[in-house]
Amino acid sequence: MPRLAWAFDSMAEKMLRAKLWVYQGQASWQFLSLPKGHAKRLKQMFGGIARGFGSLPVSVTIGATTWQTSVFPDSKAGTYLLPIKAQVRKKEGLKPGQMVSFSLRVLA
Repeated sequence: MPRLAWAFDSMAEKMLRAKLWVYQGQASWQFLSLPKGHAKRLKQMFGGIARGFGSLPVSVTIGATTWQTSVFPDSKAGTYLLPIKAQVRKKEGLKPGQMVSFSLRVLA
């Protein structure tokens, strides 16, 4: 199997863990910051398919909730940000500062 295909398969779906945090702007967006090592591999492997603002389309599962969204690059932090919408936070009982386990799959 070619190396790129192997690398692509290895990133198909990953279980990750991150702390939920609130954006300090006018809106009350809440995000998970992807682990930096994972973000670096995502950029290397999927940067070529990035959409507007460098976003990557993903499927995410937290608990019993699965949805499609995008992760967005955060150049200051050197990672990607995963927005967690209010509907998901409410359904899964998520609060800012909480460590959240989630699966993420790039939709390439």
